[in-house]
Amino acid sequence: MSDLPFTLDQLRILKAIASEGSFKRAADSLYVSQPAVSLQVQNLERQLDVPLFDRGGRRAQLTEAGHLLLSYGEKILTLCQETCRAIEDLQNLQGGTLIVGASQTTGTYLLPRMIGLFRQQYPDVSVQLQVHSTRRTSWSVSNGQVDLAIIGGEVPTELQETLHIMPYSEDELAFILPAFHPLAKVGTVHKEDLYKLQFIALDSQSTIRKVIDQVLTRCDIDTRRLKIEMELNSIEAIKNAVQSGLGAAFVSISAIEKELQMGVLHRATIEGVVVKRTLSLIVNPHRYRSKAAEAFSREILPQFAPPGWEEKPPSSPPITAPKLNSASSQPASSQSTG
Repeated sequence: MSDLPFTLDQLRILKAIASEGSFKRAADSLYVSQPAVSLQVQNLERQLDVPLFDRGGRRAQLTEAGHLLLSYGEKILTLCQETCRAIEDLQNLQGGTLIVGASQTTGTYLLPRMIGLFRQQYPDVSVQLQVHSTRRTSWSVSNGQVDLAIIGGEVPTELQETLHIMPYSEDELAFILPAFHPLAKVGTVHKEDLYKLQFIALDSQSTIRKVIDQVLTRCDIDTRRLKIEMELNSIEAIKNAVQSGLGAAFVSISAIEKELQMGVLHRATIEGVVVKRTLSLIVNPHRYRSKAAEAFSREILPQFAPPGWEEKPPSSPPITAPKLNSASSQPASSQSTG
């Protein structure tokens, strides 16, 4: 069998160039010189006998062959990472890595508390938290780049057969007002009062905004009549705007615990309206599942879920490392876990 026409380093360089958009930025991200990156690409193109980049534009653009190699290269690199993590697992959580994903709100306010508790119990495990949109997070779990994730939006349709999706908990989106607002002194806010307020909201395309609009519409509130004073792209910015008296808002209850304790925001009740969304746990049962991920699921997740919650096993058991037979040193049959 002939030698492979590429190395793992060359695949890493190809991926970095595609991600960064230029040879220079790719070299900086990999902590190597630009001439070294260019030389590796030239060698790779010579070995494959095809051009991988269209060098006519300002941005490094992949050719059709480049896109094909990148697609397979990412899968190869992911499998290499899974292999290394499986070997690390032989040390029984005396090392290794746990990669957790989350959508914006859960990643900002919920997951850090979970990870902090996990690190207290397993200080030798390196933990990475990746916070992105629900769509991007779902793809990361599907590709094996993330062990598990907690999301607040809907998994893309094309991934719903691949991923194991479990309801995890409910997240209430509280209606908040400035502490000094006249309605803060009222026991219950009537629906009609909402049309008189100015609102601070996330972008209309955000997952949370869509959930809020859907729930309010089901409660016979015409969202088109709500006066959106401004749209902001972060929960922290929305909280600060409300605190400053610029309007009212709906935000996750997990995001305002500190402000409620300090008395700088008021959580109001709307007559006959409770806005909630379901948070989901997603895993890929077809990817390798590390002992760190199993420990996180078994010991941490139930502490932040409703009483009695437990992770239900997927239809396809998660892939785990083969157990070594100490007598023969030969791989035994794979062990399936729920």
